[in-house]
Amino acid sequence: MLKLFFKGGSLSRGSIFMVDLIICTFVIYLAYLLRFNFQIPQSSQEQLWLAIPLVLGFRTLTFVVFRSYSGVILHTSTEDALRIFLTVSIGSICFLLANLISFGFRDVFIIPHSIIIIDYVFCIFFLTGFRIFIKVLYLELMNVQKERSNVLIYGAGQEGIVTKRTLERDREVKYKVVGFIDENSYMARMKLEGVNVYHTSDDLFEIMEDKKINLLIFSKDKINSQTKKSLINDCLRSKVKVLNVPPMQKWINGELSFNQIRQIKIEDLLGREPIHLDKTLINKDIKGKCVLVTGAAGSIGSELVRQILFFNPDRLIMLDQAESAIYDLDIELRGNYVPFQDYEVVIGDVRNMDRMLNVFSTFKPDIVFHASAYKHVPLMESNPSEAILTNVLGTKNVADLSVKFEVDKFVLISTDKAVNPTNVMGASKRIAEIYVQSLNAFQDSLRHQTAFVTTRFGNVLGSNGSVIPLFRKQIMNGGPVTVTHPDVTRFFMTIPEACQLVLEAGAMGNGGEIFIFDMGTSVKIIDLAKKMIELSGLELDKDIKIKFTGLRDGEKLYEELLSQAENTLPTHHEKIMIAKVRSYEFELINEQIKDLIHSFENQENMQIVKQMKVLVPEFQSKNSIFKNLD
Repeated sequence: MLKLFFKGGSLSRGSIFMVDLIICTFVIYLAYLLRFNFQIPQSSQEQLWLAIPLVLGFRTLTFVVFRSYSGVILHTSTEDALRIFLTVSIGSICFLLANLISFGFRDVFIIPHSIIIIDYVFCIFFLTGFRIFIKVLYLELMNVQKERSNVLIYGAGQEGIVTKRTLERDREVKYKVVGFIDENSYMARMKLEGVNVYHTSDDLFEIMEDKKINLLIFSKDKINSQTKKSLINDCLRSKVKVLNVPPMQKWINGELSFNQIRQIKIEDLLGREPIHLDKTLINKDIKGKCVLVTGAAGSIGSELVRQILFFNPDRLIMLDQAESAIYDLDIELRGNYVPFQDYEVVIGDVRNMDRMLNVFSTFKPDIVFHASAYKHVPLMESNPSEAILTNVLGTKNVADLSVKFEVDKFVLISTDKAVNPTNVMGASKRIAEIYVQSLNAFQDSLRHQTAFVTTRFGNVLGSNGSVIPLFRKQIMNGGPVTVTHPDVTRFFMTIPEACQLVLEAGAMGNGGEIFIFDMGTSVKIIDLAKKMIELSGLELDKDIKIKFTGLRDGEKLYEELLSQAENTLPTHHEKIMIAKVRSYEFELINEQIKDLIHSFENQENMQIVKQMKVLVPEFQSKNSIFKNLD
């Protein structure tokens, strides 16, 4: 029956206004009853009939002025309660003034002061209570036939409360919040908006089983990574779906809607504790400098661009040959980095010496981050000549020009696949490492020396070509999820984390170092696939299957960050180490690399790879036609 009074989920303003006046009439009558112990004298009864129109007149005036009836009753909040408090207070003050005026002229009060006080208290109580009652009753009526899912919210702070209210006001959502989880011990055993608060030290798995939890929502952005991993694993064991609330700054118009709450990502399970950077050192290295980033449209290059902007370079040059991708990055920067406008978007290929010469002579960069590279292992195994042109010739061009134009620092973005390479891609990156290292040592006789620094790390989550986007796409399409081998493992790092460490290593490098990053523990790809399927709310072998496709050309079961002949030295950053590698004579290496690049003209893949193996003796092909050359 109550639904008949609602239009589009809310009471009309006229209905609220009329109910408010009825409540005021009832309250003034109740105040007289309480004042005279429910036996109103005859003289006071006559006073009551005079008081009612006076009270209604003043209340009507204040209701109209402060528009207390205009709030959407189903979204009643503290702001509505505050408006009622202000409205009723002004009305009661008017009663007191009217009393004083009456006493001044007639020596009699229109309404006894005690009745005004009783009326004031009960009026606030009933007007607010009416709104809350209608809100709760309506929500219950709307959900009476719905099957409700029990929800736990991680975070008992402001974000958690907003998340709870978002679920409650969304009529299409069939969720019931039954508890909060928080790491603050003082919140344990307390109630928040009538809901229990549990501590992270409690047996949360048992709580989920006992409360029959269907959904866990992380309302906080900053959570201890181990706590988050443990809780997500408990959810997966209990078949509990996990969602994530975006950071407050990403809420649309400052408000959270249920549609903004997203599924948890696998990155949250693989992520580690935040990296603590020496921002003073990085700022000193970049601020006021002209910085060139090659491969700027790629996953690593674009994140380097975003992070470099925060350190206020004098000018930022973004170079890439991928037109559409660099255009998208340009649009993003124009929308998100308005204060920083001095950047240039350059379309160019690092393999084209004339184009690169023009870039260096025009902009004269102080620092170069060389992220441009081909990195897909199977594709480079089939096209070794292209790997040589981009990964070797491209690096040589940019490195040589860095010396010619007296660049202060050159940072090469390398890969763990360069260690004991088993494929063309990894070997080409190792050759690039060898060239810049030997070039760094060769500069002793030059007036200006460019510091050549190499950074080496494993797979980055979500990068172009990463297994994560592939699995995500396969799951969305209903499978199967393809894994090359049940025992294959990889190191993983998030893109922001990798780029932060690149900036830190680049700033601390003096030249000639190969910096390797602490990649944590390696992850079995089969376990990664299973976790992603579970996080999607699907059941392995029932909803979706995993298919083993066999190791690809050039692929190995596990990656290494150091070869057996190498060791490491620590740095001031616990996640960055320096690899000790053997040195090379620049003149010899330079001639061998020139011969390798010239071999492109004949397009003889076997001859190209054979020359690569001479340059990199530890290059032993796996699952490849080039294995015969070992």
